Amino acid sequence: MARFHLLELTPEQKVMDELHASVGRRLEVSSLAPCPVEFTMSFVNMCATQSCGKCTPCRVGLRALRHLLSDVLTGTATMATIDEIERLAQTAYLSSDCAIGYEAGAMALRAVRGFRDDFVSHVSHNSCASALAPSVPCVAGCPAGVDVPGYLALVRADRCADAVRLIRKDNPFPLVCGLVCEHPCERNCRRGMVDDPINIRALKRFACEHEGTPEEPARVASTGKRVCVVGGGPAGLSCAYYLTLMGHEVTVFEARHHLGGMLRYGIPAYRLPRERLDQEIGWIVGQGVTVRMDEKVDAVGLARLREEYDAVYLAIGAHGDKKLDIAGEGLPGVESAVDMLRSIGDGEMPDFSGQHVCVVGGGNVAMDVARSSVRCGAERVYIVYRRRACDMTAQDEEIEGARAEGCEILELNAPVRIEADSEGRVAGLVVQPQLIGGHRGGRPAPRPASASERTIACDRVVVAIGQAIESAPFEGLGIPTSWGRISTQTDASIPELEGVFSGGDCQTGPATVIKAINAGKVAAGNIDNYLGFDHRIELDVDVPAPQLEDMGHCARCETILREAGERKRDFEEIERGLTPEEALQESSRCLRCDHFGFGAFRGGREIQW
Repeated sequence: MARFHLLELTPEQKVMDELHASVGRRLEVSSLAPCPVEFTMSFVNMCATQSCGKCTPCRVGLRALRHLLSDVLTGTATMATIDEIERLAQTAYLSSDCAIGYEAGAMALRAVRGFRDDFVSHVSHNSCASALAPSVPCVAGCPAGVDVPGYLALVRADRCADAVRLIRKDNPFPLVCGLVCEHPCERNCRRGMVDDPINIRALKRFACEHEGTPEEPARVASTGKRVCVVGGGPAGLSCAYYLTLMGHEVTVFEARHHLGGMLRYGIPAYRLPRERLDQEIGWIVGQGVTVRMDEKVDAVGLARLREEYDAVYLAIGAHGDKKLDIAGEGLPGVESAVDMLRSIGDGEMPDFSGQHVCVVGGGNVAMDVARSSVRCGAERVYIVYRRRACDMTAQDEEIEGARAEGCEILELNAPVRIEADSEGRVAGLVVQPQLIGGHRGGRPAPRPASASERTIACDRVVVAIGQAIESAPFEGLGIPTSWGRISTQTDASIPELEGVFSGGDCQTGPATVIKAINAGKVAAGNIDNYLGFDHRIELDVDVPAPQLEDMGHCARCETILREAGERKRDFEEIERGLTPEEALQESSRCLRCDHFGFGAFRGGREIQW
């Protein structure tokens, strides 16, 4: 008999690996678990099976936690049981010898504290809290509540015009979102339990590109009410669109030369072609919205508008910039990402020919600026970030795209100062190497490493560390703010100012396009109520019934990008949409959670709001 053997996976181990992979896929799409208590119990139970049994808090504590959680679910627990769960979870967290025990304890502790109301509801009523009612995962993941399974089924049935009509019920920017949405819906897609989430964003784009002539939406008779919208970005235009359909006379005041807000002045044309943006905005405005360009509204102007209009919606966005607050930031050659992208949005292309450019930041804006710098002729582009590249807030595809186009990511480097040459212009960015450490604010936090400062030679520095809200002028009018953000009620109203509402980036801080669209949608409905009406945005589209067929494994169809060496030379669109064949296959992968598995859409679909 041989003394040693080559390491090979046994059939049993292969099965175990497959089971682990399946568990991983389920966890990735389980953010909308039907019952937080049941989910917590299942996780604790899984962790208990991993225990080596050497320490009591893990060996005994986790199993005791499982039994107590089971009591909550079966209706045999009391309020004291909840306190006991919290005590046991804390003990496992603080006393276990290894991560199997203390991470399980930490998770259970977060659950019992974060879902306290749901635990109480189970003890008191033997049911989940009403706020955590089951819903279709992708619909719940979409801030605007778009009926995703509905329009995917319509795309599959080759009814793209109806699909777009269904989308526009909740989102007047389907084409824009089909190009640049961060698609949070896909993170919740239950198809990820099988293989990969559906490419929902690409299917939205496909529907728009095959819609044909858009059908005019229904409008109610004029109400005689006048509403003013300050800001022509996605939040302002969405609000204006729905209020117009509700019969109100809407005027949009825009401070800049063009409508679109950060869609135009924050997203480069290679991601969102200007002709496509103009097409979508033109259709929205064409429904009867009045627009006044190059009219900046300050506090005095807002006070005047309150007198002239029946209601005002403040959607000024976040068009300011944040500073590094380091020496040399005022040198010629240092500019903000906001200013650079704004110039490009107005068609004023900077010339970076032969220059070395340092972009400071790690978000999507930093990637946009870096990739735009390449297209403006920069010889070398460095993305300087104080954390690791894996900690960047930018989307993975944006980081990958920047790298493919030649941008270099210099991670773990914190800017210290900007040095000047003999002529007083930027000569280099001095950085302090960082060491990643413990978590702060939910993310790994860097701290200065023992290594010496170093200088990155460059001709230009672009600061892309965040956007600021220009809300200060309105504070004197009585508009409350918090950290620069305009404070509102949950209905978007400003209680201190009768008839004034606000939403979008100026209220939430810089966020995504789809969140801004939802803000405008919410404001439109509540402004309509404030004006004394109860109009409904409705649409009766017959969604095809689910097709019962084999739902075996099928890979996700991805959109194809232009070759990096070619696309980095211009601002032309970089992404190709799905072909009809790909769209049919991709839409056929939908598991139709609106009918199966979640018990949602009881009594029919939501055809109005």
